Amino acid sequence: MTTRSALYAGSVMHRRFRPKPHRLRYRLFWLLLDLDEIDAVVARLRLLSRNRFNLLSFHDRDLGDGSGARLADQVRGKLAAAGISRAGVGISILTMPRVLGYAFNPISIFFCRDGDGVLRAIVYEVHNTFGERHSYVLPTDGDGPVSHSTAKVFHVSPFLGMDMRYAFRVQPPGERVSVAIRGEDSAGPLIVATLGAERQPLTDGMLVRMLATYPLMTVKVTAGIYWHALRMVIGGFSIFRHPKREMPLVSSPRHADTGIPPR
Repeated sequence: MTTRSALYAGSVMHRRFRPKPHRLRYRLFWLLLDLDEIDAVVARLRLLSRNRFNLLSFHDRDLGDGSGARLADQVRGKLAAAGISRAGVGISILTMPRVLGYAFNPISIFFCRDGDGVLRAIVYEVHNTFGERHSYVLPTDGDGPVSHSTAKVFHVSPFLGMDMRYAFRVQPPGERVSVAIRGEDSAGPLIVATLGAERQPLTDGMLVRMLATYPLMTVKVTAGIYWHALRMVIGGFSIFRHPKREMPLVSSPRHADTGIPPR
């Protein structure tokens, strides 16, 4: 059976430029799951399940509004609200699975295609360690490298203020996927985060290999966040408190500079 879903194995790098240089790098893997074929995919796998415990699992409530409602419908609703309704025919997500029931995804990315298979929108869903989440819904115009710029409207890190913009550069999934996110303020570039990974078949054998190569991956991601936060506190980085206001769940092209009209 041929599927559009796959594994991607690679690494994430974060580099802070100001006020002091700071760098971290993790080796990770991600699932690319077509939202309309998830059940067919997990039905042929023993190590990956949907909405129930397994060595690896994908839970709908970990994404979207957290209700567990069908993710494809939630994403299509966001696209329609942003005036990009043509993009909701085929939707796939790049995300880390739960490992032994635990997951934390700083970012998951939905790739949204029209009826001809052309990439028409990307939804960047960002999570913070306060249990909050936000989706940046932005239009695209094809499958080449995608560039987006948008205002920051969601508190992520206590070491970054809210008066910032993000610049995204994405190579959509093929034999390779890559994502670069640059954060900048009025003084210029402040931080850059990159993700790069190679496509692998989504099979039980490859899942065993990923578990052996990246054991307890999601626990390590969370532990790494707190470990580097401690290092930054000790290093004297400024701390920006949570703004303590209601965070929006979604922002769309009105906050962005893409040069592409909604469709």
